[in-house]
Amino acid sequence: MRTLIARPGKAVRSDRSFSTPAIVASCVGFVLIGALQSLYGPALPALRQDFGLSPSGAGLALSAHFVGGVTGVLAFDRAFGRIGNRALLGTSYALMALGSVAFALSPSWPPALLGALVTGFGFGGIDYGLNQLFATGFGRRSPAMLNVLNAHFGIGAIAGPALIGLFGADRYPSVFTAFAVLAALLLIPLRGVRDRTPTATGGAPDDSDPAVRTTGAARRTAPLLAVFVVLYVLHVAVEAGVGGWEPTHLEAVGYSTTLAASATSVYWLMMTVGRFLVAPLTLRRSEPVIIAVSCAGMAVCLIAAALPGVAPYAYAGVGLFIAPIFPTGLPWLKRAVPAAQRAGALVIAASMVGGVAAGPVLGRTIELFEVRAVPVVLFVLAAVCLAATGWLAHATREPQGGSPRTP
Repeated sequence: MRTLIARPGKAVRSDRSFSTPAIVASCVGFVLIGALQSLYGPALPALRQDFGLSPSGAGLALSAHFVGGVTGVLAFDRAFGRIGNRALLGTSYALMALGSVAFALSPSWPPALLGALVTGFGFGGIDYGLNQLFATGFGRRSPAMLNVLNAHFGIGAIAGPALIGLFGADRYPSVFTAFAVLAALLLIPLRGVRDRTPTATGGAPDDSDPAVRTTGAARRTAPLLAVFVVLYVLHVAVEAGVGGWEPTHLEAVGYSTTLAASATSVYWLMMTVGRFLVAPLTLRRSEPVIIAVSCAGMAVCLIAAALPGVAPYAYAGVGLFIAPIFPTGLPWLKRAVPAAQRAGALVIAASMVGGVAAGPVLGRTIELFEVRAVPVVLFVLAAVCLAATGWLAHATREPQGGSPRTP
């Protein structure tokens, strides 16, 4: 029989970092962070009206959320393994609860932005922290559990805009407050999380060692890692840009507020569906091929979104094609940049920069031109993603009888 590490009323198997209730709570946590990220876009019209904001000013809410997310990822990465897992996750949930309440109830825009920043900090801690714990906490079942966990992010991203569409953009404070209560309740099942995760054995050398960092091999990984960062920053900018500005663009070309919010939910739904659909394809096609097709399809759909008659359907296509890039790119990154043990944390944090920039950049574009320019700007970013993927595919291609190319 497997040894059980027990707490009163809780039990964690020796080969896991989570009890069953804690697994369920973690999946609910990913529903929560998916919903919180997707709420800002449908709430933008009400935010502009309540606080008298320009498009770029309102877009700062999503940017503040992502700035907090970057900080949360980096802070959790630094603290991981040094303090208890329950303390780290509990702090993240508490910050999400406090930030969401502050955003919902702030009487003026500066404290609302601070609330979005604090919410984002907790978001980043949960995003990176649970991914890291699930990656090491289930033994051979960890990859499957990671897929289950991240699927719940998509469920939350679908539910967020749907709730705004159901209750109305002007009721966004109630929705944020409800999610704050949920975040607070998720503190309870943390007793089922093992406080310390056993250190994995084997694998690549730790790039925190100065001797490893200064080797020629490590230096040669710099161009690869830099281009992976570009790919992740820009594709997340497209993802956040569509999620944040699709409702505004659709309303500007003649669609109702309810339909625009519902179309945004469909966009997030297609992202979730796309990740399920690509799973069997990864057994027959390489990561570079899948990501290249994804970037090309994303670019074509964004150009189509400039046509008002097909815009809602085109944005759904963007969701379908963009879906595989993040999860499919991580194993490619790990194989292509083996010297960078913490490359995954770097690209997750760097990718949030795309989310930080998407709000004000697109808002400024609207001010200089008009809202119809949004899909064209995002098309340019998708085209750069495609170029970056082509470069990476060439640089990491395995020659016959040899190892992967090194730039």
